Amino acid sequence: MSRKGSWLLIPFTAGAYLYAIAPSLRTSWRKGFDGVYYAHRGRYDNNGEAPENSLRAFAIAVEHGYGIELDVQLTKDGKAVVFHDFEVNRMVRNSEGTPVSGMVDDFTLEELQQFHLLNSNERIPTFEEVLEVIGGAVPLIVELKMKTEDHSCQVCEIADAILSHYDGPYVVESFHPMAVRWYRTHRPSVIRGQLSDAFTRNREGRTPTLFASEHLLFDWYGRPDFIAYNSKFERNGSRRTVKHLFHGPSVAWTVQSQEELDALNGKFDLFIFEGFDPK
Repeated sequence: MSRKGSWLLIPFTAGAYLYAIAPSLRTSWRKGFDGVYYAHRGRYDNNGEAPENSLRAFAIAVEHGYGIELDVQLTKDGKAVVFHDFEVNRMVRNSEGTPVSGMVDDFTLEELQQFHLLNSNERIPTFEEVLEVIGGAVPLIVELKMKTEDHSCQVCEIADAILSHYDGPYVVESFHPMAVRWYRTHRPSVIRGQLSDAFTRNREGRTPTLFASEHLLFDWYGRPDFIAYNSKFERNGSRRTVKHLFHGPSVAWTVQSQEELDALNGKFDLFIFEGFDPK
């Protein structure tokens, strides 16, 4: 390749990069979401009667006027439940208090509701039950959980059908680019976000897919309205470019102290928190 041809690669590569990471540029939705702190999995206490993603934790968040971030995934029989981990053993106990082994989608809804969350009397709630408790009182950030190998987007279809009857303010987000794409294609009016993290630092291996996800190179596929990024890695260049060049809204997860929150002021637009009450 000639020297001239090599120089031409620079603007082409820069243009391709900016095209790949560009957000949708919709920002009017923020009016109902700015100025609110978002309780991660509800205002929970895993040592008490309000464990994470429980009806009680969501009710307490509403009482305090916090927005809520929650997680939706499907059971074996295709029911939408609110639960974070794909595996249940960290949070779910049987009647004898013993951790239950398996994945959420190894169990039917009826089977899951025989168990309880940690040492509380709370059980894994359905998505409908959670929405009924919240009742539109505070804005929601709904994370759609899809395994890496899952390309069906069934959770998007089922969650969207439920949300179509909900009157409160909400946005959706997912780590899986296909979930974001599903909303872009099938429900373009719904505000959608791309979740991301410094995957190559937090996980073993540096695969091209993890690298591309970390640097938001799949955003062309779903054209998200906002980026939700691990606040510990706020210096990620692509995240900063989306925020400062494209003015794309940026959501921090998960802030764990007032000191962290103060330090992140101006670096993100919305904040998901846990373990303290923001001032």
